[in-house]
Amino acid sequence: MQAPLRPEPIACRVPLLLLLVSCVSLGAARAQTTVRGRIELEGARHSRKAVPTTVVWLTPLNVTGAVPKTDPATGFRLVQKNKSFDPHILVVPVGSVVEFPNHDPFFHNVFSLFEGKRFDLGLYEAGGTRMVHFDRLGVSYIFCNIHPEMSAVVITVTTPLYGISNPAGQVSISDVPFGRYTLHTWSEEGSPETSEIPSREITISEDAPSLGVIKVAAPNAQTLAHKNKYGRDYDEPTPNNPVYRQQR
Repeated sequence: MQAPLRPEPIACRVPLLLLLVSCVSLGAARAQTTVRGRIELEGARHSRKAVPTTVVWLTPLNVTGAVPKTDPATGFRLVQKNKSFDPHILVVPVGSVVEFPNHDPFFHNVFSLFEGKRFDLGLYEAGGTRMVHFDRLGVSYIFCNIHPEMSAVVITVTTPLYGISNPAGQVSISDVPFGRYTLHTWSEEGSPETSEIPSREITISEDAPSLGVIKVAAPNAQTLAHKNKYGRDYDEPTPNNPVYRQQR
């Protein structure tokens, strides 16, 4: 008569359990990747023209892994210094607050009256600051009502999966779970009057971990031309006007 089978000791099961956990963890780690793409100018095969700075972001449609949540945040800043904004391009989660400190020795008047978040911070002096709650998705083109050469862009998104291209036109996004996405692009050649953001559906997988080539229009100096906040051409600086005078 055959002896009954005895249960396997718990100590023998532990290595198997650890192996299963390790396999599951390894599978989860492999279910995401860093995706890369290349920005190219439309209609240009061997052009030496500079590729405009391009922001690329992915909105999940159907993914296999968990995408980190994008929560509103503070601590974002667009510093006004040397008659420019730093940084020039800022990507923030929807609902975030951005600070606009004035580090120049003269007045600024920051405004945005195009698609995206519309606001007018009014005139404020050196050392002052204002804050804006970016509670609307989209692209906000930002200018100064006193200095026409000043411009910045704030892009408000609902996803943490985004990247900004480097001067060579290369862009990468890390920790992207496999699945289907809507790929959105915005480039420096865009016009404040154009609210449409190019998009297309893509699938990211172990066999297709690339964004491919993303075509954008060649930079055009006229696309970013803009009026002041009253819709008129900018006035010439007047030395006797206290707005343009350096503050001590």
